[in-house]
Amino acid sequence: MYKCISLLLVAGWLSPLFCNAQTQDEASIKAQLRKDIAALTDTAMHGRGYVKGGKDSASAYLQRRFAEIGLKTVARKKTYTQPYSFSVNTFPGKMELIINGTSLTAGKDFIIDAGSPTYMRDNLALKTVDMAKIPNNEAWEKMLENSFKDRNAVYYLKNFDQGQKILDIRKYALAGQLPRGCYIIPEKEKLTWDVAQDNNDAVVFYVKESAMTADSGSVSIHDQAQLLSDVQSENIVGYVPGTFADSFVAITAHYDHLGMMGDSAMFPGASDNASGTAMMLYLAGYFAAHPQRYSILFIAFSGEEPGLMGSKYYVKNPIVMLKRMKFLTNIDIMGDATDGVTVVNATEYPDQFALLQKVNNDNRYIPQVKSRGKAANSDHYFFSEAGVPSFFIYSNGGKGYYHDVFDKGNELSLEHVDGVAHMVIDFIEQLR
Repeated sequence: MYKCISLLLVAGWLSPLFCNAQTQDEASIKAQLRKDIAALTDTAMHGRGYVKGGKDSASAYLQRRFAEIGLKTVARKKTYTQPYSFSVNTFPGKMELIINGTSLTAGKDFIIDAGSPTYMRDNLALKTVDMAKIPNNEAWEKMLENSFKDRNAVYYLKNFDQGQKILDIRKYALAGQLPRGCYIIPEKEKLTWDVAQDNNDAVVFYVKESAMTADSGSVSIHDQAQLLSDVQSENIVGYVPGTFADSFVAITAHYDHLGMMGDSAMFPGASDNASGTAMMLYLAGYFAAHPQRYSILFIAFSGEEPGLMGSKYYVKNPIVMLKRMKFLTNIDIMGDATDGVTVVNATEYPDQFALLQKVNNDNRYIPQVKSRGKAANSDHYFFSEAGVPSFFIYSNGGKGYYHDVFDKGNELSLEHVDGVAHMVIDFIEQLR
């Protein structure tokens, strides 16, 4: 009886210590994630894009972190970098939109279509085209051919959302169809920016409908664009050797973001994808301290935002041959897992997805693991197309800031993200 009571007392004494250890573990993971997220979203990174050296600052930071963690370079290379180049349209200078004397705020009141060319004009007439009154596609095609010819006007495409339904026009595809000139499209929803690799003929602004106080008057525009045909970039690649040195499991994330729109609107990209990059760095630190049976390859891709450029280049020019990769886990948008995670390619690799679910079910790391099919929406895509079994894991939760100026580090809760880290670690340790 005494022995039983003693064991119960010991168990009761250890229980708070165990809970405290879990709390400390959670706190240490989140502290490390926040440290890297803060660095990657700092104003000195200029949004990790293509003006003011943003992408280069991010690359340098990741190379330092790979070295601090102790990752090895691959294939006897002396550096972690895999250089390549691509084209991108940038907005390095002024970005002003002034309607009836009121200067709108870039990023908050308006965004410019990413494919827009330079446009510098003052005191243009604001002319309205009511999209809801265009009856069909034939009428719209005639307008594209015969209207919009006044070069001293800015055309306001009023009721565009209604016109979309009538004409079945995709908003962001329209910019490439419009003839030379300048256009304003009202936006009821959030403003979401992007990166383009070429120029359109038209300059297009998406303006918050609440900021459009009138649909006539005058407009002044100062938009300095620069199309860069040969942007030098690089993937960052390192690894932890395993028992089976020539067999690899890869963990990847993209570190680039949108950069800046003009000289004042910065897109920090905390959720997308400073958070995923920070998670990759945490996992690199863990596996550097806990080597596995397989070697663990870590790739931080650049060029994801213009169109998966870094991962596409790697698949065509692999440093570690693709046939040596047992599995790849790509991590993107890892700021809040209140509603768990979604796994792209879950239906393509049911055995591995079952293992991931079992790991989570056994340990209750996160609320749920959702299945999603094949999708070309992140850097896993070209790998799986080339025959490398691949998951893309992203978190579900948070405030919904995405590709906007509000996606800042202090907006991320990191709720359950430590659980995602544990789940991925267990999954990789159990892969066979």
